[in-house]
Amino acid sequence: MFSASLSGFALGASLIMAIGAQNAFILRQGLIRRHVFVLCLICALSDALLITAGVAGLGTIIAQSPRLIVAVTVGGAVFLAAYAFMAFRRAMRPAAMVADSSQGMGLKAAVLTCLAFTFLNPHVYLDTVVLLGSLSAAFEGAERVAYGAGAVVSSFVWFFSLGYGARLLAPLFARPAAWRVLDVIIGLVMSLLAAGLLFSLVD
Repeated sequence: MFSASLSGFALGASLIMAIGAQNAFILRQGLIRRHVFVLCLICALSDALLITAGVAGLGTIIAQSPRLIVAVTVGGAVFLAAYAFMAFRRAMRPAAMVADSSQGMGLKAAVLTCLAFTFLNPHVYLDTVVLLGSLSAAFEGAERVAYGAGAVVSSFVWFFSLGYGARLLAPLFARPAAWRVLDVIIGLVMSLLAAGLLFSLVD
């Protein structure tokens, strides 16, 4: 089960670490230290809900069709490879992310903005419900639960680390070079996961 949970954790982390609107918002709120706990909790719980739905529902459906598993595995590999490509492309032209403390907002506005970034982003459904949920079909019983739990834990670890670690990273991420390093790491992780999915079809 440890292998399954580690697989879920690694895949969940590699997908969620992609720099997008949601992560940029959490990072900015962390830099200005406003509503960090509530916003991180909302993001993590939202991911947990979507991952659970994907693993419990869609994964079970796909498990009944070996051909569909192959299709999803190949699709997942292509999807991860595309994310890797985008990360490497961003690394070629990095940009600094500067948080302006004058843009602070009240709790209600911050929560609504966070929910919008989370549920109005089509990638969140593709990543958590479709991709993570579909690939859980490779595991059975307790291992599938461990796989989903690993992905959920990665969300909690990432969002709270991002939110509370932002204040320590403020000087670092004022430089484009820091984003270049992060995007290169993300690209490498996703490339390795994509290769692993394709090799799993050969075994």
